[in-house]
Amino acid sequence: IITNHHPSLASKSKQKHQENARKLSSLKKKTTLFSSSAPNMETLLSPRSLSPPLAKPTSNSSYFSRPISYQSPKLAKPVSPVTKNSLTDATQYIILTPFLKACAVGRRSMMMSGLLMSGLMVSEANLPTSAFALTPVFREYIDTFDGYSFKYPQNWIQVRGAGADIFFRDPIVLDENLSVEFSSPSSSKYKSLEDLGSPEEAGKRVLRQYLTEFMSTRLGVRREGNILTTSSRVADDGKLYYQVEVNIKSYANNNELAVMPQDRVARLEWNRRYLAVLGVENNRLYSLRLQTPEKVFQEEEKDLRRVMESFRVEKI
Repeated sequence: IITNHHPSLASKSKQKHQENARKLSSLKKKTTLFSSSAPNMETLLSPRSLSPPLAKPTSNSSYFSRPISYQSPKLAKPVSPVTKNSLTDATQYIILTPFLKACAVGRRSMMMSGLLMSGLMVSEANLPTSAFALTPVFREYIDTFDGYSFKYPQNWIQVRGAGADIFFRDPIVLDENLSVEFSSPSSSKYKSLEDLGSPEEAGKRVLRQYLTEFMSTRLGVRREGNILTTSSRVADDGKLYYQVEVNIKSYANNNELAVMPQDRVARLEWNRRYLAVLGVENNRLYSLRLQTPEKVFQEEEKDLRRVMESFRVEKI
């Protein structure tokens, strides 16, 4: 009906149908060409397709060349696994070299220090002891109740119950000590040092007192003493003081029970220096007594004399 009534529309529809048929035919040809040239999925995913093609053997070679990524086990160089904490030789050299140098320098410094110290020790051994002696430090002891004061070495210790009013002793040299004694005002009254006489007469009195105290009941023991010096001085407090120095030696026989005198050979037991400072105040006679071995006195004479000169008596 449409064709009969509209001949132009029918011709247009026919032309359009033919054109669509040509397009469909052309599309089928392209699809067939693509399918024939493209490999299938199995070919694309096979391992053989992923590896490079084998090289064509030549006439001179009796084996096929291996793929480039393949290496012969005999020719392959073993590679050691590298852990996270391992270091290569170069890294170890860079890191350890400064440490080793520092150790070497430290060891050399220690060796040099040891040599210097040994040299210093040798030089000290060759020099006099006084060159390396520390400056002594003194403390002052003040007795306001009994009325006297003096200075003594700081390292000396006080010993109680020694029979004196105060007693100090060297903790190393036990024979080195000092003490202070004074008379009772009820038994004797001193107005001044002139009551004792001259310094020489006071020295004889001091020596007799020492020999009496050191009297021994042992057989074969003999004590010998002599006065070295006696002097007087007026201190900064305006008071008069006597100073007496006495040397006492003790001898003992090596065989005190021997009958024959030639078998009783005397030997020296000890040799000591005794220094005494006398002062009068409060109707009392004060005496500072210092004892030391003769050898020690030769080394510490300056310090010991400083102790003697520091003795003062005070009014109470």
